[in-house]
Amino acid sequence: MDNNEKKYNVTEEGIGSVQIADEVVAVIVAIAATEVEGVAAMGENITNEIMSKVGIKNLAKGVKLSIDNMKVSVEVKLTVEYGYNIPATCAKVQEKVKNTVENMTGLTVTDVDVRITGVGVKKA
Repeated sequence: MDNNEKKYNVTEEGIGSVQIADEVVAVIVAIAATEVEGVAAMGENITNEIMSKVGIKNLAKGVKLSIDNMKVSVEVKLTVEYGYNIPATCAKVQEKVKNTVENMTGLTVTDVDVRITGVGVKKA
């Protein structure tokens, strides 16, 4: 882990403290978003998509976080599959990300901004 990476104390009770790295929160966001039906991919860069196909995968691509005083603001960039209702899919992503991050980390999600960067078409 990089020495410059931020860590957040989520509890100091009991016999020690629990810290969560910002990269971990970003990975949780990415996994939650991609679990929503209609989300084709994270991020906006075709190079990222090519690299993920050959096994070099950064789960947090397309996720920006701002964490301050146990409150998280999230920006997610994603590609939606062709044929899905974009506003409905984004609402599901927002709800899924908010619930997952709050349940897994104890942090409060203040907002989840979704940017659609493309439309994916499934290959037959």
